[in-house]
Amino acid sequence: MKANTIKTVGRSDFVNMGPIQLRQPIPTRTIDNIDPFILLHHYGPYDISERNNPFDLGPHPHRGFEPITFLIQGEQLHRDSLGNESVVKAGDVQWTTAGRGIIHAEAPTKDFVQKGGALEGIQLWLNLPAEKKMIEANYQHVANEDFKTVTSDDKKVNIQIIAGELEGVYGRVKTQSPVNAFMITVEAGGGHEIKVPNSHQSTVYLLKGDVTINDSETLKLDANQLIQFNQDGEGFSITGNENSMLLFLSGEPFNEPVTTYGPYVMNTQTEIMEAMRDYQMGKMGFLPAN
Repeated sequence: MKANTIKTVGRSDFVNMGPIQLRQPIPTRTIDNIDPFILLHHYGPYDISERNNPFDLGPHPHRGFEPITFLIQGEQLHRDSLGNESVVKAGDVQWTTAGRGIIHAEAPTKDFVQKGGALEGIQLWLNLPAEKKMIEANYQHVANEDFKTVTSDDKKVNIQIIAGELEGVYGRVKTQSPVNAFMITVEAGGGHEIKVPNSHQSTVYLLKGDVTINDSETLKLDANQLIQFNQDGEGFSITGNENSMLLFLSGEPFNEPVTTYGPYVMNTQTEIMEAMRDYQMGKMGFLPAN
């Protein structure tokens, strides 16, 4: 397999978001976005208890993109203006299509706060193409045990297919554009080659551990944690230097203008103003605080 060459190697430094600190590998000063992926936040692990619960996000709106949560540790309650209410547990994925507008809220469940524990996850913003920015909102929640996996010949690499396709195995999440999302676990000494469509922009992000990509670039927690690939090969190889976890993302780029403001991702400033007006007028629905 001809490996994709590496375009950019990035860190995952902490930024302040209100009362919490979280890692932000996308965007940075060197990576604006990896079209169609607009933002990636790695939050936690936070020690949650009745005395410490900073990750309680009350009702807030979104329009024009898909906010996605990959929960690594802990337990969160999701509520939204479509009437959905679900408990998202470790390993689960919630894939929200904001479309023309949705209001949702996320917080550790009351039971989890009472018993205490670590909360950790990935919040990903996946853009929607201009033609789909005003589609009906939708919510998908898939439990960890319902995802199919691909396993390496040495049995040391396990690839959970969340969305898209790998080696004839398909994800459970229905997507609005051609996208792959895989959660990868690698044992020390394990290795595998992962194929990537050459029409996709792609990236791999390290959540924990230490791996080598393409026998040349090492990703390690608190050092370089993200690689963006060029579209000039058939995929990449991964080798575990210790037990590790990574998120792989790829998608066909839209090559469209992107304008963002707070919780909205649109193509023009006029559309941002319309989103703010529509939210204030109640056109994105209603969700009580409690």
